[in-house]
Amino acid sequence: MISHPLLLMAAVLLAVCPAQGVELKTETAAAFDHYVRLSEQRMQHDLRSGRFLWMDDLPTPERQQVYQRIKQGDVVTEKLETLEGAAPISVPGGLIHHWIGTVFIPGANLKQTLALLQNYDEHAQIYAPHVLRSKLIQHTGDDFKFSLRLHETKVVTVVLDTDYDAHYLYIDSTRACSRSYSTRVAEVEKAGQPDEREKPVSNDSGFLWRLNSYWRFQERDGGVYVQLEAVSLTRDIPEGLGWLIRPFITSIPKESLMFTLSRTREALSKTQK
Repeated sequence: MISHPLLLMAAVLLAVCPAQGVELKTETAAAFDHYVRLSEQRMQHDLRSGRFLWMDDLPTPERQQVYQRIKQGDVVTEKLETLEGAAPISVPGGLIHHWIGTVFIPGANLKQTLALLQNYDEHAQIYAPHVLRSKLIQHTGDDFKFSLRLHETKVVTVVLDTDYDAHYLYIDSTRACSRSYSTRVAEVEKAGQPDEREKPVSNDSGFLWRLNSYWRFQERDGGVYVQLEAVSLTRDIPEGLGWLIRPFITSIPKESLMFTLSRTREALSKTQK
């Protein structure tokens, strides 16, 4: 039950706003692509510089604290923002959500971890209830095409049919990384009902237009560190409602990241028993 008046107002606004379809503009998509290019340049620079996990670049006291938390079972996250020079990147009509997080799975190894992530047909079981359906579409070498039906409930319920391209890179016997790009995101109306239908791609409620995921895996310290960096694009907040709706919209990407890492750890931990 929603009792707080601000929460009630937010519920009403979130329920009404999605009905007002919004189109993904060319300039919005271009700004996201530009943001991704700059972000990936930083990622490549980190790899060349020997910085594999994000927390390894922290000052020593903070790095030690983060490692301690991870070893104790926490999912440690950090909000990121890629700047151009020293300035934020403008995204007209959209919001970019950029988060990174890490977990540690004691007793797991790199081979087991990659096998779990690449078993896309089972993602609906591993990541339920946020993944309703999953299917491997194509597998060629280190490249995968797969589809997920996503489910998110936060005041309102959203169901999305999504397709992805993923590529894995094996660095050495203890380290690997991967990246996946959404190639299609379609919002589903009346999901699960006989008359369900997809809204036009990129002309919908704007809950999710793009999703890029960057994984890193490192086997050491008697287990595997799993790092996930996610960059997503959603519609902007309607003018005048940011103070109320923004906390709801911006909390979902972080919660999704933490859920994904937690479920990955749980699934891998079961294989150790």
